[in-house]
Amino acid sequence: MKKILYGLYIIIIIGIIICIFNSGIFSSENAKAVAAGEKVYQKQCLICHGDNGKGEGKNAGVAINNQQYLNSVSDKDIYNSVKFGREGTGMPSYGPRLTEKELNNVVAYIRNWQSKEIEFEVPKTIAGNPINGEKLYNLYCINCHGEAGAGKLKMGTALSNPQYLKYTTDKQIWIGTAYGRDDTRMAASLKGLDGVRQLKEKEISDIVSYIRSLEGK
Repeated sequence: MKKILYGLYIIIIIGIIICIFNSGIFSSENAKAVAAGEKVYQKQCLICHGDNGKGEGKNAGVAINNQQYLNSVSDKDIYNSVKFGREGTGMPSYGPRLTEKELNNVVAYIRNWQSKEIEFEVPKTIAGNPINGEKLYNLYCINCHGEAGAGKLKMGTALSNPQYLKYTTDKQIWIGTAYGRDDTRMAASLKGLDGVRQLKEKEISDIVSYIRSLEGK
């Protein structure tokens, strides 16, 4: 008898869960978060990242509305970028300015730009030679990202920034280098893709290892 009651209880719980999903409650809540996040974005982010998130704002701001970026970061990654900012750059920390709800809403708004799923081919282990990576960096990356990853205004991200290195994984740096970002200065670098640079996987790993070596410097 107990087993029958337990089975009925499980069926009822499953039925309730299915009803909740089918009711559209979650999609409705997400739509509200996106709408609220758009208001926060327009007030706080538009001036740098632009109306469409393409980095076309009046002030310097990177393009965050492209499928390579959106497919390589989690909601938590976007949240950290907004909350903690980038010390010494035009990207301030919004943690003291926005509530947790506002932070999560602007994340929902940015995530809403993602229109497709991309499967990146990335080495299981990203371990390279930072010395060779520095040579490659100075050959291919320094013009936009500056000496030792210092960054250049309206040109390239500050790769040696402590917040960037803390909240960006080697895999994400590898993807950004290999696959680039559509409609930005950052073209693909992986051999076989359309970019001018045709780097091997190992060479990209060397560059990532060099960038990681800048941490704490």
